[in-house]
Amino acid sequence: MATQSESRVTNGVCSLEVRWIFPGRPADAVTRWFGRFPAEARLVEDVYLLDPYLPGLSVKVRGSRALEVKAYGGSPGLFEVAGRARGRLESWQKWSFPHGPPGYGSGDPACWRPVQKKRSISRFSQTGARGPGLGQEPGCAVELTEFRVRGEPWWTLGFEATGPTLALRSELEGAAAAVFTHPLPAGVELGIADSQSYAQWLRLRPGTG
Repeated sequence: MATQSESRVTNGVCSLEVRWIFPGRPADAVTRWFGRFPAEARLVEDVYLLDPYLPGLSVKVRGSRALEVKAYGGSPGLFEVAGRARGRLESWQKWSFPHGPPGYGSGDPACWRPVQKKRSISRFSQTGARGPGLGQEPGCAVELTEFRVRGEPWWTLGFEATGPTLALRSELEGAAAAVFTHPLPAGVELGIADSQSYAQWLRLRPGTG
């Protein structure tokens, strides 16, 4: 019988995600708003492959430890919490393999884009469990992350539900119901224009690709 880790390599992990990305740093009011929940803090550098362009794929080296390949499965529609947030849902399947830092000996380092991240991650589950990090049981990880690309500061709020495919939307919506019980601080709008994945955002940035 295949182990859980072997299953993740052969079958991947299915996820349903929505993310918003903004320039600058999150206001203190945003940090306090997110700080209502227990969260795990992580500092990590992820390095994304930008060239060659691989339509429908996101490739990165996470924290110099793992090569992650994500295949885009389309958008099942919009995510909306009335008066709180509106974004584009994305379905993904992810595979992770042990790996060291990207080797540039056989490639151009300009093909890769390092992203330094300061992540705060909280986990929600429809079973009632909530705690730091993203475990293997069905649930939804919610992150507030500050990151830097080419020295420029940005921040993001993201939801990533994992587990059985049929449960993904309910897990994400359950987490959103808890997070958005309190309105966002004044001046922060989670709209469609700012809703995109890291991979899409990086490719659309000037000077990339």
